[in-house]
Amino acid sequence: MKLLFTCLLTVIGLTTLAQSKGTVTVVKDPKIDTIIEKRILLNKKDAPVTTKPGSAIVSQMGYRVQVYYGSDRRVVFKEQARFSALYPALMTYVTYKEPNYYLRVGDFRTRMEAQKLMSELRSTYPTLFIFREKINAPNLDYSNDN
Repeated sequence: MKLLFTCLLTVIGLTTLAQSKGTVTVVKDPKIDTIIEKRILLNKKDAPVTTKPGSAIVSQMGYRVQVYYGSDRRVVFKEQARFSALYPALMTYVTYKEPNYYLRVGDFRTRMEAQKLMSELRSTYPTLFIFREKINAPNLDYSNDN
């Protein structure tokens, strides 16, 4: 009985492990091909330009100077307006990380550029810090080539 049972298990095991050659049949909805074609066409089209001419397109790591931080939202926006009036050429960014609002200015590629601004602002803003973060890449001015 045991011998018959062992032989039967061996035969079943060999037939299930045996590899057989065959064909693979793919069953799919024809709408999948239509969706793939539409996706390919969308990728080939030019993306619409959503940025203003002359504005930064690329983001990169750089430096910003933190001018002010505090928990009162009105005060931070008041400081932003005051800074923008004094330095209209510099971009200002207000961020909120609970419980404070942070006013950071500039898009500097190097720490040295941020340090230069920081030394100019030291008399007006006593607590200044430089932070490395993702910035909007400033446009390079090639008009005054030497």
